[in-house]
Amino acid sequence: MPKEEKKTEEEICLKCGAPLGEITVTKTGRKLQRCSKGSWDPETKKNVGCDYVKWFPVEPEELDEKCPKCGSKLILQTTRFGKKMKKCSAGTWDSTTKKVVGCDYVEWINGTTEPLDEDCPECGAKLVLFTTNAGKKMKKCSTAGWDTKKRKATGCTYVYWLKPDEYPAKENFDSGGEEFLPPEPEK
Repeated sequence: MPKEEKKTEEEICLKCGAPLGEITVTKTGRKLQRCSKGSWDPETKKNVGCDYVKWFPVEPEELDEKCPKCGSKLILQTTRFGKKMKKCSAGTWDSTTKKVVGCDYVEWINGTTEPLDEDCPECGAKLVLFTTNAGKKMKKCSTAGWDTKKRKATGCTYVYWLKPDEYPAKENFDSGGEEFLPPEPEK
């Protein structure tokens, strides 16, 4: 007679004791595993049944870029809250001392920007399509910026948030690059 295998904590729901379902991937690329007695209702945007969700950490992605401080490879890392950053692979976080050990280079990524073939209705400059890390999209003026010291917008302040059914088709704009923290204002 075969011996029954005991399910480990990793395979059992911590709330109700039911087995966990299959691992799924969200639109933003994060992996999760729901309780088999629960599901997500996209219409009501609520859990149905058991609401236990086991989130998996996002593994860092090695980039073909060098650290400007020490020359080591950069990695793209996602925090547990979905924020993205480029950081030096030679640096690690010591949770007991709450300090970086090794190289401390970090560059936070706010989202992506793609040029549009549309003019700003306020100033006439070109508009860009900005996509946040959460996947929300807006049309904004290409001259827009942010003064971190004064905590104030610089340049043209035109912004138009798009609803999902208003997202432009890919062929309407050129491929763009990543947008990082806005440049420092000119003095």
